[in-house]
Amino acid sequence: MIEAFKSEEVVDKFGGRFRLTAVIQRRMVQLMEGARPLVERDGRSDLELVVQEILEDKIEIVETQSGGFEIVAEAEEALL
Repeated sequence: MIEAFKSEEVVDKFGGRFRLTAVIQRRMVQLMEGARPLVERDGRSDLELVVQEILEDKIEIVETQSGGFEIVAEAEEALL
């Protein structure tokens, strides 16, 4: 799974490595706080799970007025 980081495809989805890192961190916090995964866990770690969600376009970022961003997950498709 971490092989995905070797490709610029995953980096370009969010506009660079720094933003990608921030997105991963925020999504992992959401998962730790009880958010439901958007892909099957299949024994994956939280990091692997978040990367898979990114690769499958299950999460996106929305710019805020303050210049930051929020993560929007496709909650209606969340897996139980």
